[in-house]
Amino acid sequence: MPDSTWTVAEPQKLTFDDPVTALHVRVVDGTVNVVGTTEPTARLEVSEIEGPPLIVTRRGSTLTVAYEDLPWKGFLSWLDRRSPRRRAVVSLAVPAGSGVEVGVVGAGAVVSGIHGRTEVRGVGGDTTLVGLSGKVRAETVSGSLEAQAVTGDLRFHSVSGDLTVVEGAGTSVRAESVSGDMVLDLDTSAEPTDIRLTTVSGEIAIRLPHPADAKVEANTATGEVSNAFEDLRVGGQWGAKKITGKLGAGTGTLRATTVSGSIALLRRPPAKDDPRDAEPTGKVL
Repeated sequence: MPDSTWTVAEPQKLTFDDPVTALHVRVVDGTVNVVGTTEPTARLEVSEIEGPPLIVTRRGSTLTVAYEDLPWKGFLSWLDRRSPRRRAVVSLAVPAGSGVEVGVVGAGAVVSGIHGRTEVRGVGGDTTLVGLSGKVRAETVSGSLEAQAVTGDLRFHSVSGDLTVVEGAGTSVRAESVSGDMVLDLDTSAEPTDIRLTTVSGEIAIRLPHPADAKVEANTATGEVSNAFEDLRVGGQWGAKKITGKLGAGTGTLRATTVSGSIALLRRPPAKDDPRDAEPTGKVL
């Protein structure tokens, strides 16, 4: 198929009849919405645009929607305040199996229903991921990330952005932040979980499924700890505290480390048909 290019300087809708397997989007201010569909083709709607035009290109089966002066390489360092004010609201529907790359500077992003690999880079602006089953990589400077019903492996790195995982059924979550908080609500998974969280001053709260199955090691140098599991031990000295032990068979791994933030390990309520187990109140130490 021949390569094609469009210049979008005003609100516009485009439909791409040829198959799309990869999507690249880079936007400053505004909003990016990407949704996966069962159709082999893609649709684009730019409902608002201010400042320089967006350049839309299709090379082979790769669709790119971006500013000409905003490359993916070095994206997180792009803060050219000398450039004209720009803003765009962009919505895309692509095949669910597509690989997706989204870069936002001061813009919000929502990606849902994608089964392929998803990568997000953000300078400010919050990102929401819903129903993704492929591998997810997210890197932000200050923007927060909320992942809901994400079943693929999740990697998150941020300076000050927060991480929130809701109904997390993925087997692997690895997150690093300097000052961002991390809140994980994990659902039951058929595979052993591998959770590794590290932050310097952020707080960490993890709610585990019932029954839980993991070897646990959680540390804080000066923060408080709260533990809702009788099978885990809380110890430490000189202000440092540690939660260790094994839940269930201990086939999964849960490691959480923060220097000055607090750590809370919570338990999901038991199934409704098992009223004997009530969620205990965690004791703060």
